[in-house]
Amino acid sequence: MRRSICVCEPMSCYAGEIGNFRFVYTPAVNLPKGTKLRFDLATKGRNIDWELPQTNVKVKKNLIWAQLPDGKGIPAKAIDKGDKMTQVFEFTLPLEIKAGENFIIYMGSTVKGKDTGNRCQLNVQRRKPFHLYIDPRGKGDFKEQETFHLDVRGNVLHNIRIIAPSLVAKNKRFDVLVRFEDEYGNLTNYAPEGSLIELSYENQRENLNWKLFIPETGFINLPNLYFNEAGVYKIQLQNLKTGDKYFSAPIKCLPESANVICWGLLHAESEKNDAHENIEACLREFRDEKALQFYSTSSFEDETPPEVWKQVSTQVAEFNEEQRFCTFLGFQYPADEGLRQIVYFKDQKPLLRKKEAKSNVLPKIYKLLSPKDALSIPSFTMGKGFETDFKNFEPEFEKVVEIYNAWGSSECTAKEGNPRPIRSTTKNGVQETEAGSILNALKKNRRFGFVAGGLDDRGIYADFYENGQVQYSPGLTAILSTDQTKEALVQALAHRSCYATTGERIIVGLNIAGTSMGGELNTKAKPGLVLNRHIIGYVAGTGPLKEVVLLRNGTPIKTFAVKDFSLDFAFDDSEHLSKAVLTADEGKPPFVFYYLRVTQQDGHMAWSSPIWVDYPDFLPTSTPKKTKK
Repeated sequence: MRRSICVCEPMSCYAGEIGNFRFVYTPAVNLPKGTKLRFDLATKGRNIDWELPQTNVKVKKNLIWAQLPDGKGIPAKAIDKGDKMTQVFEFTLPLEIKAGENFIIYMGSTVKGKDTGNRCQLNVQRRKPFHLYIDPRGKGDFKEQETFHLDVRGNVLHNIRIIAPSLVAKNKRFDVLVRFEDEYGNLTNYAPEGSLIELSYENQRENLNWKLFIPETGFINLPNLYFNEAGVYKIQLQNLKTGDKYFSAPIKCLPESANVICWGLLHAESEKNDAHENIEACLREFRDEKALQFYSTSSFEDETPPEVWKQVSTQVAEFNEEQRFCTFLGFQYPADEGLRQIVYFKDQKPLLRKKEAKSNVLPKIYKLLSPKDALSIPSFTMGKGFETDFKNFEPEFEKVVEIYNAWGSSECTAKEGNPRPIRSTTKNGVQETEAGSILNALKKNRRFGFVAGGLDDRGIYADFYENGQVQYSPGLTAILSTDQTKEALVQALAHRSCYATTGERIIVGLNIAGTSMGGELNTKAKPGLVLNRHIIGYVAGTGPLKEVVLLRNGTPIKTFAVKDFSLDFAFDDSEHLSKAVLTADEGKPPFVFYYLRVTQQDGHMAWSSPIWVDYPDFLPTSTPKKTKK
């Protein structure tokens, strides 16, 4: 039986390339006059997707049209799809096309010139589909479908990304992954022939003189590197052909290290691959392209029917790989108390839906769950209409709070100096509300660590693009754990051993009297804390630092102005503790809390989780009442 033929010319292109494309369709049967053909680029209307062409033949750039077998052209008619963000392009045949003749669809320009054609999508894809729907009767009944396929490859080498551990011990060997990327972050080997890459770093061994070829795969693993002196390092790769230099994120080498820093996200959605549509591609992106070490799904119930949740649960369990990529099953719950991200510690758990009686309010969910099995993260706490006021704070479940995601920071208000506040440029968007201030909650003795979320365009965030919501860079969470396993990560989160950044892998350390971030101290156990708190810490930025601020009870007590990319500091807070403590709830001792806020010159930030000091023996002095004579 004869089949129709679908051919793309060219058969491959480079990501982001602007050019002219031909789609040659040779039908196996005659197509009568009046036949309608609809051409679908299979895009979602995003900036990263294939550019939609226009249909006005008077405009010669980025045009779509078709050519009949006799060489005559016919215009296309743009028809909006149901999502109103994308279009299909319809052609009506003015004459019969016989079997074996060519019907050609063109996308591009009718004039010569740079950047006048049609722009390819920005992400690589094997066998990118273009669909052609055919209605021989012209009645709008498009039952027949043909598919063109085109390979999208990585474009010219633009960046070399070095993925290395953030915390290592002296003389302990580690591996480094090198990704050769185009300007859109795709793997590529498209570089001038004979390009060589030279590896170097400070305090290097004399016998280390590696020169690398760009592999066909676009990535390479460099094993058994180590540092023989403590310090802060950046691995350097230099393209010997162009002279360009590329640096890794900072690596902190300690004399001894019991912890590792694991980077990941407990709340984020992929911009390329929607989790509910293709969870496997989503997980691969975060593992391979983003080089995360842990990730949690964060579905909303309205987009996740039972069959999708089952598929997500299965893929999360299959992708979990200790020492490489730890995966967690999670979902978002818009409670009256504020938005929560529920993260399960075990696989194959249910999605608790608000429409079900057993889980229609947050207290019922906490009764169904155990703190050993799940974590609840208050998110977007300062978003008006979705705020968390922390009045019904549940410390057993709410060990950490999302201080930042791509829609803003909830640390404090803009008036209080928040450089990335939650705000919208329109009345329909979401503004900040002080009721959800994390700083105010800390002052009320609510104790939690800090994590950061990424980008999200689902659930409560679905209308943010249309409503002018101000968007920032997606965040990152760093967990300081004893190992890169799910069990170790869960234990670290339970001890609030984590911190948040606005997306860069900034290294942050904070310690008071031997207790690291997330910990609690007590003057009964350490009486000397009443007179002095010896605070040490370190910061290593991905770029030059602007300032590092040590805050006590939310107020800066020491600001370090730094021009270099790293800082090690020691500071003594010698003010008597009685003059600094905040009053706690009835039955709890007065307290102070400390944390670091880091700002780089490029605007990226980091927040360490707080450290608390309790003062149970503090007796406030009361002012004697004046009596009338």
